[in-house]
Amino acid sequence: MPAPLERLIADGLLRVEGTTHRTTRRWQGAMARAARHLVESGERNEDLRVPITFALIEIYGADCPDAELVELIDAIGPIEAAELGARRSA
Repeated sequence: MPAPLERLIADGLLRVEGTTHRTTRRWQGAMARAARHLVESGERNEDLRVPITFALIEIYGADCPDAELVELIDAIGPIEAAELGARRSA
């Protein structure tokens, strides 16, 4: 299995801009669908890992091994948090 960041890039969820990883429209769409699902289901958890997990399961399927899913969450989590911070301050 490739390193989590390499896999996320290869799968079109992240792109590299200079020395920074940025999310793609594909990832942003999956996150929007995850957020919508969570809001509609009444979920009020503020933990960013929850929608990230939903988005990754949408993309990779429910049969994605737990250990692999955790690595992907750990890899994309800080990037998504930075992206959200940048969007909120813009």
